[in-house]
Amino acid sequence: MRDHISSVFAALSDPTRRDLFEQLLQHPEGWTATELATRASVSRQAIVKHLQVLNLAGLALSEREGREVRYVATTTAAQRASTWLSDRSTSWDQRIAALNEGVRRSRGAREGSSERP
Repeated sequence: MRDHISSVFAALSDPTRRDLFEQLLQHPEGWTATELATRASVSRQAIVKHLQVLNLAGLALSEREGREVRYVATTTAAQRASTWLSDRSTSWDQRIAALNEGVRRSRGAREGSSERP
């Protein structure tokens, strides 16, 4: 599972790929590389390479339509990565809460002992 999550984060680490993924999410019918290239500041070939990375990471599906390939967003891999992050966040929140409680008790114990004559 970790390798899949790593590929999602690696794919989304590039701003162009994040933008392409967002465009695919907003257009459920999908886009071809040619259609996306008309809206981008990079070449069609660069778009194709970025879309292949998204596809390999499980963030996009591709389907051949004649001479073109249509890409549509899929969110399963992103949801798995989000769940993984959320689980880690919950774990760290619990650790930090326990640490804060320990610090609070330690301060309370020191303050209580300094009040005695």
